[in-house]
Amino acid sequence: QVQLVESGGGLVQAGGSLRLSCSASGRTFSSYTMAWFRQAPGKAREFVSYFGASGGSTAYASSVKGRFTISRDNAKNTVSLQMNSLKPEDTAVYYCAASLSLAATAPLLVNYWGQGTQVTVSS
Repeated sequence: QVQLVESGGGLVQAGGSLRLSCSASGRTFSSYTMAWFRQAPGKAREFVSYFGASGGSTAYASSVKGRFTISRDNAKNTVSLQMNSLKPEDTAVYYCAASLSLAATAPLLVNYWGQGTQVTVSS
């Protein structure tokens, strides 16, 4: 069982930055691929980024590549998402996710979800 708690959401102007953090419980954190997904009103939940369980592989959605950076600290059981050059279309609830899949790019591959944190980018 893994429990995930996100923090760091908020309201920011376009072009600004935010850093999301996710704290995980459990002793097997390093075994999970950790990912971020987001869901805008009226839209499906979509993949944003993941950090692999081993080897340190990372991946990003094309819409955020070059602007967002994911990182993880296995010693502290945390994963973070640094979001720069934010755009109004980045507005969504952002979810931290833990997956036993090597590449957690779809919601169906997620084993555990956080409760979500709201990110609002004003124009």
